[in-house]
Amino acid sequence: MMNADTLAEILPYIGVGFIAQAIDGALGMAFGVITNTLLVGVLGVAPAQASARVHIVETFTTAISGISHALHRNVDLKLFLRLLIPGVIGGAAGAYLLSNIDGSVVKPFVLGYLTLVGLWLLYRGLFYPPKMKPAKVVEPLGLAGGFLDAVGGGGWGPVVTSNLLVQGAEPRKVIGTVNSVEFFLTLTISITFISQLGIADFALATIGLLIGGVIAAPFGAIMAKRLQPKTILTAVGVVLTLTSVYSLCKALGWV
Repeated sequence: MMNADTLAEILPYIGVGFIAQAIDGALGMAFGVITNTLLVGVLGVAPAQASARVHIVETFTTAISGISHALHRNVDLKLFLRLLIPGVIGGAAGAYLLSNIDGSVVKPFVLGYLTLVGLWLLYRGLFYPPKMKPAKVVEPLGLAGGFLDAVGGGGWGPVVTSNLLVQGAEPRKVIGTVNSVEFFLTLTISITFISQLGIADFALATIGLLIGGVIAAPFGAIMAKRLQPKTILTAVGVVLTLTSVYSLCKALGWV
């Protein structure tokens, strides 16, 4: 049974997990960014271990989130299938190669690109009524998003969701589909990490993130269904821009 001291220690992480997953479920991004920043930047966890723990937690949260999105009819089956295989391949490759690749070299360039994408989405959301049209470039996004997600401990949502929205795809369907595919991605990445690193002990913080994330997972689908496309575009632009700028400054040693 959990004592008072342990409960007081784990509650902040439950809150972080809840907020991160609620944002991720509604906007299609942010869980990996928030939790990975916390583990590496605050707790000092090694990048590979942090990414592994984030993805193990996300295996549970994305399963619930994906089911919720499916129940609310937020999933586009054709888009789902086009993202699934490339995403899984990219994720497995990224997890396998993480120990041999210095992600810090390419990370600033990726974050700079995501900052520009975030600003463009924010501009679209504020000044243009969104015009919905099917996305044309899908498979390369899945491959790149899966790889970057594994290497950076987050990136599937920012890369895939933001780029599909830039192409004009319907926000509700994009977010629901990307979240649903993410379960299979995180499962693949987690299995690959475990095969390479072994089964690491769950830290108390990770358990807290898992509890908060699982509790919040169903709410994201409801929010994505009820929010207007213009609101989602603006919110995604704000979240992506702020998180990317912060991470970029941190990667460059400015903060």
